[in-house]
Amino acid sequence: MNFQTLFLIVAVLLLFCCIFALIRIFIGPTIPDRMVGLDTLNTLIVSIMIVLAAAFGREIYISVAIVYTLLSFIGTLYISKYVEGDLN
Repeated sequence: MNFQTLFLIVAVLLLFCCIFALIRIFIGPTIPDRMVGLDTLNTLIVSIMIVLAAAFGREIYISVAIVYTLLSFIGTLYISKYVEGDLN
C-alpha cells in the first residue's frame, strides 16, 4: 500500500465524519448546536483538502484551504454576533 492510497482512505473516513456534522446541523435543537456542527463541518472540509493535497502533491489545495478557513472564521464570527443580537 502506497501513501496515496492511505491518504485517500483517510479522506474517505473524514468524509464519513462529515455525515455526523451534517446530522448535527439539521437536527440541532438550538442555534448554537447548529453553529458547532457547521464549524465542525468546515474543519473537516479543511482537513480533507489538506489530506488531498498530500495525496496528489498539489500545493494549491493548501492555499484554497487557508482561504476557506479564513472565510469560515469570518462567517462564524458573523453568525455568533447575530445570535448574540449585537448586529444593527
